[in-house]
Amino acid sequence: MTKSTQNAAATPSSLWHYWRGLSGWNLYFLVKFGLLWAGYLNFHPLLNLVFMAFLLFPLPNSRLHRWRQWIALPLGFALFWHDTWLPGPESIMSQGSQIAGFSADYMWDLVTRFINWQMVGVFFVLVVAWMFLNQWIRITVFVVIAMVWINLTTLVGPSFSLWPTGQATSAPAAATSASPAEASSGSIAASGDIPAQTAAPTSDNLNTWLTNFYASESKRVTAFPAQLPADAQPFDLLIINICSLASSDVEAAGLLQHPLWSHFDIRFSDFNSATSYSGPAAIRLLRASCGQPSHTNLYQPAGNQCYLFDNLSKLGFTQHLMLDHNGVFGDFLKEVRENGGMQSPLMDQSKLPVNLLSFDGSPVYDDLAVLNRWLQSQEVAAAGSSATFYNILPLHDGNHYQGQSKTADYKTRAQKLFDELDAFFTELEKSGRKVMVIVVPEHGAALQGDKMQVSGLRDIPSPSITRVPAAVKFFGMKAPHQGAAIDINQPSSYLAISELVARAVDGKIFTEDSVDWSAFTGNLPQTAAVSENSNTVVMQYQGKPYVRLNGGAWVPYPQ
Repeated sequence: MTKSTQNAAATPSSLWHYWRGLSGWNLYFLVKFGLLWAGYLNFHPLLNLVFMAFLLFPLPNSRLHRWRQWIALPLGFALFWHDTWLPGPESIMSQGSQIAGFSADYMWDLVTRFINWQMVGVFFVLVVAWMFLNQWIRITVFVVIAMVWINLTTLVGPSFSLWPTGQATSAPAAATSASPAEASSGSIAASGDIPAQTAAPTSDNLNTWLTNFYASESKRVTAFPAQLPADAQPFDLLIINICSLASSDVEAAGLLQHPLWSHFDIRFSDFNSATSYSGPAAIRLLRASCGQPSHTNLYQPAGNQCYLFDNLSKLGFTQHLMLDHNGVFGDFLKEVRENGGMQSPLMDQSKLPVNLLSFDGSPVYDDLAVLNRWLQSQEVAAAGSSATFYNILPLHDGNHYQGQSKTADYKTRAQKLFDELDAFFTELEKSGRKVMVIVVPEHGAALQGDKMQVSGLRDIPSPSITRVPAAVKFFGMKAPHQGAAIDINQPSSYLAISELVARAVDGKIFTEDSVDWSAFTGNLPQTAAVSENSNTVVMQYQGKPYVRLNGGAWVPYPQ
């Protein structure tokens, strides 16, 4: 080999001079690594690696380099958003008309919730550290090594991970099996009602199980009698559908010991509302007589046997509809009529006292006043047997007192609502009127928030939002239940409510000398904890929650 050939071989490629490093983009990736470490990101390793390669590729033309920087700005923003748990464009577009109805004060309140001052402080420290170290260290080298490492751990598996509290989650859900304790407690296959959860929780297996779940649910239906016996006893059914009240909210507000809870005969400690939005929740309750459909099928016609109030109408119950609001926001009243089968006229709201103003500025009427109007209604009293659906939203996020723009304190509102329900129940007990009251909250208020969602955000139907304190109380019984409420601790949902109504529909429970409560509440249909919004599914599998966003891969729900 000649000397000139040796020199040519030792000369670096001409592109070597145009490796510019990541410069300020180092900070972009360092912030992501920090959020990933803390478990706040649904990080997509391969997409981030491709974006990093796009930023690093050497370009000899300085104009091309500047264009790349401008192109990278929207791409980097979109990728950062994609890596968070924030609602995607599909969800925002689907909720656009509702968001437009928010008042300016409420919109600003929502914006300020996204500001985590502790995170702001950490970000400031990170910026200073990066500016200081960047003077002596090529930060790009370490950032690239970290990115490659994350991609390798994704390929190898979670057991080989750099991250103690978070990991790259674009890979299939961790293939872990349930512990013996979980298996023995029935968390894998609670009953014949729930498809067995024996396969490892990979994304493919979770998709298969969800398909099997909906197929199984499509075959389930409550058996109502064709007609009532001659000695059936007339009574009133009142279903109170409360917006923004999860079990976690009751605990966070410190109202677990409120006297209201002592009234109930039956309480569900593991009831899943299956959604975190009002319209779908009301539809699911009104279609309680069939198994749980997917979110898409909620907006398709269902069989007549699925509509709870239609089943009651066939047995002579007159239908009634009450709201403590106008039902305009989110087309709530329209959805209840078109998809829930509730065609009864809205009960008179004239001259009702206004308790609060909603997040869109519309009135929220005093619930005790509405309930007393129902109690005194001659139309209801003269009907013999009646069935009333009552939807209320004094606890909804953004509600405020007249003359004020700040959202009213949740605990204060909840205390007032519980006091009013307690007073109404006490009045019912004194009246001797035969009434079956069922309380079924729509969903929670997300008072505390978590790593996926800030307080008040409900785009992802997490377990803390969809686990609600459903309960049942009978008034005017000859042999009322004594002692603490019967606890239904199996995984339950709306089908169990429909079954209880079917068991009580002849009204004989009110006149029997003694009631076999074990038989009345035994063997209720169980339903696996699957919750769904338009673009998000959350479900319990082998005792652990998993989430799927926009049809992507399943990942463990961050705890």
